[in-house]
Amino acid sequence: MTKKSSADYQREYRRRLRDQGLVKKEVWILPNNSRLLHEVEKELRTPVSGIESESSFIQLSDTTGGKAVASENRNSWTVESLYMALLERPAFSNGSCSIEVIEGLESSIVITMHEHGDLPIFISSGSEQMLVEAVLFSAEDIKDTAKFNEYVLKTHKYLPLSTISLDTDDLHGDYYHMFGALSSASSINEILLEINTLADNVIQATEAFANFLKFEIAS
Repeated sequence: MTKKSSADYQREYRRRLRDQGLVKKEVWILPNNSRLLHEVEKELRTPVSGIESESSFIQLSDTTGGKAVASENRNSWTVESLYMALLERPAFSNGSCSIEVIEGLESSIVITMHEHGDLPIFISSGSEQMLVEAVLFSAEDIKDTAKFNEYVLKTHKYLPLSTISLDTDDLHGDYYHMFGALSSASSINEILLEINTLADNVIQATEAFANFLKFEIAS
């Protein structure tokens, strides 16, 4: 089976946005304002009535008096305990994303981000570190890997909380991945932020790296 790349999810993501009646607008900002722009963009996708979208993934926690209640659970997560905790979050009950456990020598969690074109996010947790990652594209999809690698090293800091690596898959060969690492004792809110940020960054990175790809990404 052919392994899908971030470009496939990017195309599906854009198609779904167009189906919602949304239009693309180009803006110019300072690099350190990228995160702020993304939050404003989310607000501008909401109808003028100002009703907050119930499908928004980043509903990080219960609230009291409008302030987020931080998790006090600082024990290291196992795959099983994290899976059960995530199931209780609104995004999984309202259909914004799906979740399942992949059994194996080292079990992991896969989250399908339906609002990001069904992008799969993989989570693995060890005794000290948790990894949240997603596939970008195959090394074979890159026109000039040397120039691309140099560009990634110079620009990846503009994608908050995420890093890009080149990994070898025994079945599919060399693939670029985007990942975030955090403590296995992180709060559920911190983990949710990492997941949501990674999904956003995969979509943005695919567009930012379009000139290096051998194929075109539909606008």
